[in-house]
Amino acid sequence: MNLRTLFALTPVLALAGLAACGPEEPEGRVIKPISSQDAPQAGEQPAPGPAPTPGAPPVAGGGTGTDLQYQIPEGWVAEPPANTMRLAQARIPGEAGDGEFALFYFGPGGGGGTEANIQRWLGQLEAEPGSQPERETVQEGDFTIYAVVGRGTLTPSPMTMQGGTPEPQPGSMLLGAVVEGPGGPWFFKVTGPAGTLEPYREPFFEMVRNVELR
Repeated sequence: MNLRTLFALTPVLALAGLAACGPEEPEGRVIKPISSQDAPQAGEQPAPGPAPTPGAPPVAGGGTGTDLQYQIPEGWVAEPPANTMRLAQARIPGEAGDGEFALFYFGPGGGGGTEANIQRWLGQLEAEPGSQPERETVQEGDFTIYAVVGRGTLTPSPMTMQGGTPEPQPGSMLLGAVVEGPGGPWFFKVTGPAGTLEPYREPFFEMVRNVELR
């Protein structure tokens, strides 16, 4: 099994129906590395990041060679990052309820080990009886992509909450990928109702498979 099999393409009509409800596909964004001192310290309230500019052309910036360019799938709605740990985020509209995409980056070599992060993500998801997470690792140019798909009852991390107590969310789905490469790793994570996210398995794969350094 390869990553294309893991993120199996759902029926075209289902995906087209979701895409038709969304806005025009935005241009890819370039992500600049942030230093460790930019990350929030214990007890600090993270400040919201800058709002994305829909349709803005990519800007390489700095000439570091470690700026990451990617393009979110059509139908996702880019939003300002909720805190400084997130480089980007987007809302994923759907009749079953909205999903959420977040991209995390903590500087070269930062953010902890790949396996530790994947296990932490899976630890937030109580798997459906008899099901196992789907995992695959592939090499795409300079990048090694560690992908995971899970289904079950999601209990969001308190770090992602805007107040209140996390409530279990049955019927949820996780699409995750850790992208290792020069200047990385980068952590791509999508959670939400399975009915909303199932059509985006392949578009999510395409997003992480086609990242580039600028």
